[in-house]
Amino acid sequence: MSTETFLTQEAYDRLAAELEELSTTGREEIAKRIEAAREEGDLKENGGYHAAKDEQGKQEARIRTLQQLLKDAKVGVAPESDGTVQSGTVVTAIVAGGEEVFLLGNREIAANSELDVYSEASPLGEAILGLKEGEKTSYTAPNGREISVEVVKVETYSGQ
Repeated sequence: MSTETFLTQEAYDRLAAELEELSTTGREEIAKRIEAAREEGDLKENGGYHAAKDEQGKQEARIRTLQQLLKDAKVGVAPESDGTVQSGTVVTAIVAGGEEVFLLGNREIAANSELDVYSEASPLGEAILGLKEGEKTSYTAPNGREISVEVVKVETYSGQ
């Protein structure tokens, strides 16, 4: 199931540049490291080889993640808040009795921000998506606990 993800133009450009770097120079560098380690001999006890192969796997996973994210991205300015929780809005909510302020969306949007980010697909995100200021709901946490939520305020994300 693919989900459309809101990204600012800045976040999209930053992620596209990272993808380009990993797909070209990054792949070349890791291939050279693997080849150099291979030439050292016995691969079973070659720590450098195994470390390079492990890094290659992580890099390829990041490339796939970025490709999917960019493919499904809706790029533009954050949606203008109308008091309804939607992807790309900053939400102030009372969660399990404590006030939290967070961005609903992808963590890549707020990479340079102190703002907490919850995915729309998270239990909290799914529970509050579409709610209006003042509305209450609850959701089941991964540990099975029922958690109450009240949406206090919904604001336009300003990039901070």
